[in-house]
Formats: sequence, structure tokens, C-alpha cells
Amino acid sequence: MKLFGQWLTSPWRRSTLAALAGALPVLAFPAPSLWWFAYIALVPWIVLIRSAPTGKRTLYDGWSGGFGFVLAMHHWLLPNLHVFTFVIASLLGALWAPWGWLVRRFLAGVPSPGRVAGALAVLPAGWLMAELVRSWQGLGGPWGMIGSSQWQVEPALRLASVGGVWLLSFLVVAVNVAVAVLVSVRESRMPAVAGIVATAAATSAAWVWSPRPEVDGQARIAVVQPGVITGPADRFTREEQLTRELVGQDLDLIVWGESSVGYDLNDRPDLTRRIAALSRETGTNILVNVDARRSDRPGIYKSSVLVGPDGLTGARYDKMRLVPFGEYVPFRSALGWATSVGEAAGEDRRRGTEQVVMDAGQGLRIGPMVCFESAFPDMSRHLADDGADVLIAQSSTSTFQQSWAPEQHASLAALRAAETGRPMVHATLTGVSAVYGPSGERVGHWLGTSASASQVYDVPLARGVTPYVRFGDWPVQAALLIMVAWCAVEGVRTLRFRRPAPEPRERPARTVREWPARHEH
Repeated sequence: MKLFGQWLTSPWRRSTLAALAGALPVLAFPAPSLWWFAYIALVPWIVLIRSAPTGKRTLYDGWSGGFGFVLAMHHWLLPNLHVFTFVIASLLGALWAPWGWLVRRFLAGVPSPGRVAGALAVLPAGWLMAELVRSWQGLGGPWGMIGSSQWQVEPALRLASVGGVWLLSFLVVAVNVAVAVLVSVRESRMPAVAGIVATAAATSAAWVWSPRPEVDGQARIAVVQPGVITGPADRFTREEQLTRELVGQDLDLIVWGESSVGYDLNDRPDLTRRIAALSRETGTNILVNVDARRSDRPGIYKSSVLVGPDGLTGARYDKMRLVPFGEYVPFRSALGWATSVGEAAGEDRRRGTEQVVMDAGQGLRIGPMVCFESAFPDMSRHLADDGADVLIAQSSTSTFQQSWAPEQHASLAALRAAETGRPMVHATLTGVSAVYGPSGERVGHWLGTSASASQVYDVPLARGVTPYVRFGDWPVQAALLIMVAWCAVEGVRTLRFRRPAPEPRERPARTVREWPARHEH
């Protein structure tokens, strides 16, 4: 152990070890899907940080671990963004430098039970602050939030209906802190055990008392996944073939993937007529996704468009949150060089202005999102609050077919369904396509990245409002209050420490007469 401590005296070795420790949580996400590993994945990183000799070194440990965490979560971008992926990971990794400082502040040395108890609240709250900042779409969005690793765990999905993925992240980090104390600080094990018990109690309470979605009927929805096909014309032809296979299936809706139509339908009435003919043959409306330059306004948009037997229904949603570098280059005047070292967007896509709930016919109301937007819990929550019966994400990850990205993207729909109490359809161009029920349970089987097929799903519909839809991101607000309260306590403590102590009063010296007389025997 002493030799290992000497080996860590090298700053570069320590930073490398911190980056590797920060990357460990990626194993809890698809494709490995070792969901249980999320509850101990942060322990090596926490133990390393608490051993930092100085506060400055602690900041570096937090930053290095954050770099490893972000790089591992976005490793599939390397073939496209190349060296710029490391730049992004370095910038976003800095968000965990303050968190590293908090770890050392609470857990360095032999922490008292009070400090451990404080760590179980403040450290998860600090982690949520880092996730909150990086969840801004301009910084890459909430991809790889640690709570989303629990997408296939039924008790965790029940918790998501109460506080969303934010509550899951808070509890996962709290368990990691408790385990880190258990393995590294023997004197403070009781508060750590209490923290684990409290987490188990919260999960049990949510399991017993949180309202369950009331299933009320079902909708038959078909997903058309053409697979990897070069060229919009050939892709459109394949989508026609797969859609015709659905004739006679008594469907309520057919969904095509993102960029399924590469032409503006207002400018190509021939394509509109072909889709309308498919709608008549199958007896249902078709939700397509247009990725093209608009004829009625400048710029390229990605839009969900509903087509019926008579053509365009007028229902349209323009994608609002775009993928940084993939669909636009932030601060293009300064970062435009990214297009020369990777496959960044040569021209920025335009943004929509508002979310839309569409009437898909027969009383079925759908809330469309496009690709990256399924990662944002607030978007699905707003659609559910506006009356959507089914959430739909049209996606395409054809660029990343051989990576973990398609599986991880598909898993997000389970959380969005559980959070809102509404089923969700994740329809992709090239896989993975998936459908989840109103409690986040899987419906049917996935269409993998090797599939070129159409699939019909009997999607259960539900009524009622989940606590998360009703109360919103309350775990984030609670985390903010925890951080404010802690800062206030630290401020008061600092003022008391700096206040000069009152000078001691001088006691008057006693005279001989004041001493009690000694009794003689």
C-alpha cells in the first residue's frame, strides 16, 4: 500500500487513475447494462479523491474523473469528431472539479458521523448540480445521467415516476458515498449503513405508495425501420415496401424514423401522394420525419409530419433541441474548424419554437420528439401534461451503428415512459427501435441495428398523472436548497472562526486576609 501511495505522487499517474475511475460508470449503461454496478462504480473515484494531499490536487482529481466520465459516455463520437471529442470531455469534465473538492471536504481523514451524514446529502446534491449544468442542450444535453442506468429496474422506474431521473441520480450517488465510507473509514460505518437503509426505505415507500398508471385500452402502432440504405430515394422506396406489408393489420398509427423523408413534402407533391396512398391502403395515418430545406421559409428543418389518406393533415412539429456539432456548430465563428477535423454539421439546422400534441385520429393524441430530444425529461413531461396519450421519438443513429449508442438511446424511452405514465415509441431509421408501456416496461421486442423490417406493437394506454408530471424537477430544487443551506452553515462557521475571541478578564489577586483561616486541632 505504501508503494502504491508513492506511485500516486506523480500528478500524471494520479490524473490517469482518476480518469479511469471516472469512466467506470459507463459499464452500467447499455450495451453492457450492468445496472447493479452503478451503485459501486463511483467508489474508486471517491476513495482516490479523499486521499488527495491538497485542495488543489482534489480539484484536479475531480476534473480528471469528470473527463473520464464524459469521454466514456460519448466514446462513440470519436470516429466522427476525432480530437474534438477530447476537447469536449475536457471542458465538461471541469464541472466535477467542485464536486471533487466537496468529497475531500466531507470525507478526508477520519470524518465524524456528522460529516458523513452531511456527505450523504451534499455530495449527491453537488453531483446533481454538475448534471444540471451539462444538461443544457448547448453542452451536449442530459446524455448518460447516472440515474438513467436504472432503466430496466422496476423499483427504480417507480422512483422515476415520483422524481424523474434526477431522483435516481441522487440516490445512486448517495449509495456510492455510503459504500465508499464503509470500505475506507471503519470509524464512520454507522452513518453509512443508515444512508443505505434510508435509500432502501425510500425505494420501498415509492413502491408501496406512489400511484400506478391506470391502464385504459390500447393502441396498435407500427414501426417501420428500413435499415442502413444510402440515398433518400432508395430509403423512401424501402419504407414504402415495408409499410405495404402492414395492410390489414387494423392499426391506429404508423411511425417512420428520423430523416425518413429527405425532401420537403410541400415541394414534392408526388411523394405526398405516395404516402397518402399508403395511408389509404393501411387505413391509418403515417407519422414521417422530413429532413430537408423548407420551401416556405429559409433553412433546413427536421420535422415530424402527419400524413393522412388525403395528404398532409397540417400537423407538424419542428425539432427544437439540436445536437451540438451534429446538427449545428455552437459559436461557429470560433469553433467552425471542427468541420475540418470531423463530421460536424456544414450548415446549421433551424429550430422549432414550440412542442406540439397531434391528433392522430380516432381520439389518439401523440406527442412527437425527434432523436436527441428523448434525452430531455422536461420535454416528455410537458407533452404528457398537455394531453399526449403516447410519446413518440423518431430517431436515427446510423452513423454509430457499431457502438453502444443505439442501445443506450433506446433505453432512455423506458425512463420517459415511467416518468410520465405514458407509453413511448422509439422509432428509428436503422435501429434500435423499441416500445415501452406506461410504467416503463418493455412492450414486444427490440428491432436491432441489423433489422430492416416493420413491427406492430400493442401499446397499453393509461390515464392519471404521475407525481413527476405534477410537481416537476423537485429533486433538483431540493438539491439546490441543500447546497444553499450548506453554504450558509459554512459561512456562519467561517465568521465564527474569524471573530476575535474576547480577552479574558483579570481576576484581582487575593490578599492574605481573603484566604480562609486554617483550623487548628
